This record gives sequence, C-alpha cells and structure tokens, in this order.
Amino acid sequence: MADTSKSSLRRSKPNYVYSIIGVSLVLLIMGVMGWVLLNFSRVGNSFKEDIRISAYLRTQNKDTIAQIQKYIAAQPYAKDVQYINKDQAKLLWNKDNNEDWGKILDYNPLPESIDFYARAEYVNTDSLTKISASIMGAYGNQVTDLQYPRILVSSITEKTKMFGIAFIVISILLCIIVIFSIDNTIRLAMFSNRFLIKTMQMVGATRNFIAKPMDIRAIINGLISAGISIGILFGLITWLESLIPQLKAIRDIQLNLILFGGMVLLGVSISVYSTHRSVIKYLKMKLDDLY
Repeated sequence: MADTSKSSLRRSKPNYVYSIIGVSLVLLIMGVMGWVLLNFSRVGNSFKEDIRISAYLRTQNKDTIAQIQKYIAAQPYAKDVQYINKDQAKLLWNKDNNEDWGKILDYNPLPESIDFYARAEYVNTDSLTKISASIMGAYGNQVTDLQYPRILVSSITEKTKMFGIAFIVISILLCIIVIFSIDNTIRLAMFSNRFLIKTMQMVGATRNFIAKPMDIRAIINGLISAGISIGILFGLITWLESLIPQLKAIRDIQLNLILFGGMVLLGVSISVYSTHRSVIKYLKMKLDDLY
C-alpha cells in the first residue's frame, strides 16, 4: 500500500517545464509588442525633432542677431539654435533641392536666419503658432517671419496621434490575451497535479502547508520564464539594432529596463495568482470530482 502511494506521488510530481516554456513565449510576445510601442513613440519624436524652424532676419546687426539667438536658445522649446548667414543658407538650399542656382543668379537672394529645432512635445500646429507669436512679439522689428513645413507638421501630428491610439488599443487587447494565456497555461500545469494536492490534504496537511511551497515554486517559475523571455527579447533587440543603426541612436535604457521589469512583474504575479487559485480550487473539490 505504501509502495502504491509512493508510486502515485511520483507520477503526480509536478512537471513545470511546459508551463515555463508556455509562459516564456507569451511574455516574449508581450515584450516585443511593448518594445515596438515604446520605439514607435521615440521614432515619432525623432522625426518631429528633425524639423527645421527658421526665424528670418531683417537686421544685419551682429549684436542684435546674437541677442535674438540667445533669446531663442533660452526658451524651453528650443534645441540646436544656430545663426545661418547667406552662404550657409545657400548651401542648405542647394542640399535640399539638389541643384545650384548660382549659375542663373549672380547674387544671393536668401535672407539670414536663426534656425533651431523644437522639442517633440512642441512640434504641433498650436504650439508652433504660439512660438511664432512670442518671437515676433519680442523681435518683430528684426525678424520678418518664422517658417517651418506646416503641412509636414500637421501630417506627422495627425498620424502620430492615430497610430498611437491604435497601438494603445492593440496593447490593451494583447495584455488581456497575455494574462488569460498565462493563467490557462498555469491552470493546465496544476490540473496534472490535482491528485497530489488532494492526497496531501487527505493525509492531514493544512491549506497553507500545501499552498506555500507551490506559491514559492510559482514565483521561481515566473522569474525563470521572465528571464528566458527577456534574454530572447534582448537578443532580438541587439540583432535589430545591428541591422538598423537608427534604432541604436534612439535607444532608451531606462525605458527598456521598465519594460523588462514589467515582464518580470507580470510573469511572477500571474503565475502566483493562477497557481494559488488552482490549489484552493482542488482543495475544495471532492475526490470523485477530480476524475
């Protein structure tokens, strides 16, 4: 009888390998989606911060120009503020248009300007309108106009907002699917151990005595699953950055660490919750209902 009981326990010994693999794959999918979402936002910001804004100058007084440049550089929206003289303006125009009009004109009609780039949060029609009004209000006599590609700004703003909402909706749906997938994976693993749980209860083990080691094991399994998925995701990120150098330029280590931390937290919390719930469920069931 004792040999039969020991044999039964050996057959019921928990096998967590498939559970760990299943949870790792689900966490990896969530991690990939999270990384895409984070980098989509950063790529959009990178495009916004590459838009050149030009304050065209009426004055040629060097002290006044330096004062205007200093004023713009001190504003919270401005970055990379530069004074562009006529020769530099010509070079920029030729570069953007792939031609040299110097063969046609014997003079340079381009005005001098102070060029700068705005931080991503200010690159929208409303903010740039306010920026233009503030500069013209402060130096209207020395600045003729503030120019930037208005159609491009409007297009980027609309598309960023549209894709951002789409990604948030997809991320929420994916998160729900991930949680249910992990929960079902853990419950299937615990289903194969239902007789072990019930046998321990029948020989007098308390609920906490039975649940505690399985909860601890769930924490370990969650950490292992998260570690596997993070390792694979890190490898994928490194590989993609080697193929696309621009991704390395916008890499944010802090955001990646937050993403990895979220994967660990989700993997452990769902593993513990699903395991504990399954243990309590089988402890409350009658022996005949387990078959």
